[in-house]
Amino acid sequence: MELGPHTARSAVPPRPHGLSRTLTRSAAVLLAGLALAAAAGCGDQTSAQDARKADPAVVAKAQAALRQLSGETLSKGPNGETAAKADSISLTPQEIQQVKAKGATAAIAMHTGGDDWSRAQINGLQTEFKRLGIKVIAVTDANFNASRQVSDIQAILARKPDIIVSLPVDAVATAFVYREAEKQGVKLVFMDNSPSGMKAGKDFISTVSADNYGNGVAAAHLMAEAMGGHGTLGLVWHDAGFFVTMQRYEGFKKTIQQDYPGIQIVADKGVNANDMASAAQQAAAAILAKNPDIDAIWGVWDVPAEGILAAARAAGRDDLQIVTEDLGLNVAISMAQRGAIKALGAQRPFDQGVTEAKLAAYGLLGKQAPPYVALPALPVTQRNYLGAWRQVYHQPPPDILRKAAEEGA
Repeated sequence: MELGPHTARSAVPPRPHGLSRTLTRSAAVLLAGLALAAAAGCGDQTSAQDARKADPAVVAKAQAALRQLSGETLSKGPNGETAAKADSISLTPQEIQQVKAKGATAAIAMHTGGDDWSRAQINGLQTEFKRLGIKVIAVTDANFNASRQVSDIQAILARKPDIIVSLPVDAVATAFVYREAEKQGVKLVFMDNSPSGMKAGKDFISTVSADNYGNGVAAAHLMAEAMGGHGTLGLVWHDAGFFVTMQRYEGFKKTIQQDYPGIQIVADKGVNANDMASAAQQAAAAILAKNPDIDAIWGVWDVPAEGILAAARAAGRDDLQIVTEDLGLNVAISMAQRGAIKALGAQRPFDQGVTEAKLAAYGLLGKQAPPYVALPALPVTQRNYLGAWRQVYHQPPPDILRKAAEEGA
């Protein structure tokens, strides 16, 4: 959600990049998905169907492209900056001791805390701050409300923290409160979105993001592999003008159009609503009604993909192939069950949080930081989702996912 060629609107998106909203909600949706998968028995049927129509040359091309993409960062920053790699952000043992000696405090002001992605970010931040001897004095959740986030930050500022790490709910409406923090001497690091009118290296330290363009590119190659290189495809994207979600859409669409002429995009629908699952379900239902034989649909992140999955179920399209972005619990379960979710390009939110904490330490030390840092995409398929879960969250897969994996084996 960095501001860039696609200027952010004032309206706030419902988690445009991320992972299932709560484990409780995920488990509820998931039970329905498990029942569907069991009833439909679509795993073997879909696999056999895919194998019959796959073009081996196209599949090999997609797999080679994914290997080449590994570790690369394709996104540019909101002002065209070349992204620094996260592994270039480091502190020497001496620098760590200097940071510890400062006895610094930090606050984390989230746009929302109620999803897997946000929890992983917070976990990464808290883990690294603890290693650096920086005390976290507040973690706030604005629940996508700009006014509430302003109030959160004003309350934080009364406690005089040395550091604030935040994702602005609204880059314009919240900018003034971040300027208040900067004037108070607070070191600012942003995740994904930077406030309007503020400049990295001058007003704040840096912005850290996933490689969202690269995630879109990875998802396109994964989709081509799942479709066997040909067929009809629909897109459900985030129509809110946010830089990071537009990067995903552009990376995906451009790669399909340039690299896979056998795949025809027959539907292209943008949605923007507080309930993105419902909005995406309506969009996917319309796509399926107009194109009843469509082969596949891409969703801009995992929550919209849940809506696409629901629309496919309602239409009796157990053979629809869905590729998305972000490794949320529900889509992971679908992959475990060999269901409609075939693959996705994942972010690395825990590592993003660690990187943000290190950059905050750069600020304390007066160490020069790159203005924009991005973490590479992680391609995830029905073959590697368990290992990917560990990479994304730095935690073992939850019991419900392990159970689904056993059932889907």
